[in-house]
Amino acid sequence: MKIQYICTYWGCEHLSAKQFLSNVVENGYDGVEINFPDDEHFVAEFNAELERIRNTVNPNFIFIAQQVLPNKKETVSEYITRITQRLEFLIPLKPNYINSHTGKDFFDFSDNCKIIEICNQLTRVSGIPIWHEIHRGRFSFHLKTLISYLDIFPKINLIADFSHFCVVSESDLHDQYDLLSKIYPNIKHIHARIGFEQSPQVNNPFAPEWKTYLEQYLCWWKEIITIQKNKKSAICTITPEFGPFPYMPQEPFTKKPLSNQWEINLQMKNYLQQNL
Repeated sequence: MKIQYICTYWGCEHLSAKQFLSNVVENGYDGVEINFPDDEHFVAEFNAELERIRNTVNPNFIFIAQQVLPNKKETVSEYITRITQRLEFLIPLKPNYINSHTGKDFFDFSDNCKIIEICNQLTRVSGIPIWHEIHRGRFSFHLKTLISYLDIFPKINLIADFSHFCVVSESDLHDQYDLLSKIYPNIKHIHARIGFEQSPQVNNPFAPEWKTYLEQYLCWWKEIITIQKNKKSAICTITPEFGPFPYMPQEPFTKKPLSNQWEINLQMKNYLQQNL
């Protein structure tokens, strides 16, 4: 099984599509994960550059499109309209996969199930897999309650971003390992970011004070990869996903980031290449 490393667009919004993709290729990533801006020119440039990369550099270059809706006061029906419209915009772009921030943590269980089923139907029609990211504010925000959705959708595909579980439960999850391991078979993609009990992101995962957390997350990721390998998966995808402010802590007054986000993600890619 081959592990492929994906570059996040998060934090690169100041770049053109061509500049961003050029940086991705130059730094040895195997693909991109992107939440598109509302910019037709950007999308067109992205598609053209993606085609060029696949024709001249890497025919297997991976494209993961993100479905992330801004918060809005709305009914369940209105939300369903918005998420359906966004997914129907992304599907014709022909991503390898879609990362969906699905549902809301305060929607009823039955309503979130209805939303998941709509995503499943879109996958059946389009053939494009939709993965649901573990994230605060979504149906997947909490480890114990997520298990209930797996009972209804045993084949649901998840993206492991365990930092959110840590924050929501105010725990390093050592007391919830039995629950955590239950969702491992459903994990299709990993977001390699280190969080802790009070935040979804440490200031620098390679600082000595975070060593225990880095090692713990690495153990989780290794267990997921082992399961994928035993399933005879051809590839495993990982996005080093340290983000800019407000995920990245800042100095007071100057607002200077405490670490360089782009460099941390590169360092995480290199660390995982050496340790997985």
